[in-house]
Amino acid sequence: MSDPLLLERRDAVAIISINDAPYNRMSLEYMDRLEELVGELSADDSVRAVVFTGEGDDHFSVGMNLKQLPAGVKAKGSIDGVFDQRWRVLDKIERMNKPCIATLFGFCLGGGLELPLACHFRLAAEQGAQIGLPEMDLGTVPAWGGSARLARCVGRDHALDLILRARKISGPEALRIGLVNEVWPNAELKDRAIALAEELAAMPRLAVAGVMECIVGHESKSLHESLADERRAVHANMGTPDAMEGMRAFMEKRRPVFNQDQG
Repeated sequence: MSDPLLLERRDAVAIISINDAPYNRMSLEYMDRLEELVGELSADDSVRAVVFTGEGDDHFSVGMNLKQLPAGVKAKGSIDGVFDQRWRVLDKIERMNKPCIATLFGFCLGGGLELPLACHFRLAAEQGAQIGLPEMDLGTVPAWGGSARLARCVGRDHALDLILRARKISGPEALRIGLVNEVWPNAELKDRAIALAEELAAMPRLAVAGVMECIVGHESKSLHESLADERRAVHANMGTPDAMEGMRAFMEKRRPVFNQDQG
């Protein structure tokens, strides 16, 4: 049996690929390995950005392998055990404090959209993408936090339209409603995601983590709490090597080179 997940490291960027082409189903084995790996990457300061993609050029992911659901219930003890793991993994991705980027191409359905919704940047293919939460067609509802994250991403009205009608939208339409940050020709999509990850990884690590701590999850915080988070981030970055490098570069009229003390 092949590995359900592939990991590639390019300096400070980690690239995680679902290895079940062409449909890249999120199997039980994939979720187990992903949970382990997200924990490892979160603790690894040499990783400063993560790209989530799928093997091949056909589809990012059709979501959970539903044929495995009975085995999952048995292995995890209950249906809630299956869903709890997925909620836990997506929460870890969202709160990783290092930028996570998802590529959306071909089918991005169910869990294949819910995982990107937990990421901080989403890039879509210009042609052929079918993006949605079509659980209504199965007589059920999104189960991995999709309804909550989608509503926070695109607003109530667009979320209701997509979920209640089980709509699948294109990359350009996803860009129009704010579901994705950028749209790229299919052949360039993965390379663009890696380039963006490299750009973000070059930013000062502690400052990036501080800003993400302030912004991620801000919807559940009061303004006072968000301001307090920002003040803590300011103090945490005072006098750091990156802060001093940024000031020197400004005075010397050159581009700063951050993270020189990191692997």
